[in-house]
Amino acid sequence: MMHTGPARDPARSRLAGYLFALAAGSFWGTTGTLSTALYAEGAQLTAVGFWRILLATLGFLVYGVARRDLFRVDRLGWLLVAGVGGLLVAIFEVSYQYAIAGAGVAGAATLLYTAPVLVALLAKPLLGEAITALRVFLATVVMVGVALTVTGGQGAPLDAPLVGVIGGLLAALSYAGTTLLARWAVPRYGAVRVLFLELAGGSLLLGVFLPLSGRAPIPPASVPAWVYVAGLGVGSVLLANFCFFAAVRRIEAAPTAVAASIEPVVSALLGLLLLAQTLTLLGWVGLFLVVGGVAGGYVKEARVAATPAPAPRRGALALE
Repeated sequence: MMHTGPARDPARSRLAGYLFALAAGSFWGTTGTLSTALYAEGAQLTAVGFWRILLATLGFLVYGVARRDLFRVDRLGWLLVAGVGGLLVAIFEVSYQYAIAGAGVAGAATLLYTAPVLVALLAKPLLGEAITALRVFLATVVMVGVALTVTGGQGAPLDAPLVGVIGGLLAALSYAGTTLLARWAVPRYGAVRVLFLELAGGSLLLGVFLPLSGRAPIPPASVPAWVYVAGLGVGSVLLANFCFFAAVRRIEAAPTAVAASIEPVVSALLGLLLLAQTLTLLGWVGLFLVVGGVAGGYVKEARVAATPAPAPRRGALALE
């Protein structure tokens, strides 16, 4: 008989959830630096996402040879997680590239990180999570901080072309959808299965869509390029998503999305340290807004979680 261990401490669980979400955002934050190095090797822009999720999928298939239960998923799981989740992954990988091309790195990142606000608004009707003024406020603070950080670091114009705006908003919608789907799916199927199904579905869809659109993915042409692709696959796909799923098992979708928004801050700092990209005063203000919004979200919600529920009054009906 499996030993379940002591009951999980809610305060520690919530702290772990925030730390996992921050770790996920940090791993995602390495994407820009690795991608910059990859593009310098002549990699095809639209193929980067395909190769990194395909390598991760192949790794899961090898893992599944020893752990056959990886493939034991009911029909609903295949339909929603591999189908809908895979579609969300494919949309993100394609639309975000168009956002970068049309709006620049700064404009694309700014549009992408409207996602925490979308998650905070959609978590109520889809998951029944509370939509509080605090959550919306902190998500908005983080979004504004992200906008200032990326524009202060890159100096991109705000008047982005329509294709970039559409691509950025589609990327934000797909990111928000993935967050909400993970909140539902991970407790049912486990993080490993959910990640495998989403990556497999996304790889299949991109493998079909890109050639049909005249952009068949060309393999990286050098050993260093493959090393960067492997780094993207291991770091910004596998490790980031495992941390992300570990977060949504412990905290709600809205605070998870807010905490994971540390990604552009990490990107800005890596750019500052490794690529000699400087931050303006507004960029530093934005960075502190993001950090403050994430920290404020943890402190406030941790206090709520640690507050014991009031005992029912004598004679009152206690509802579970």
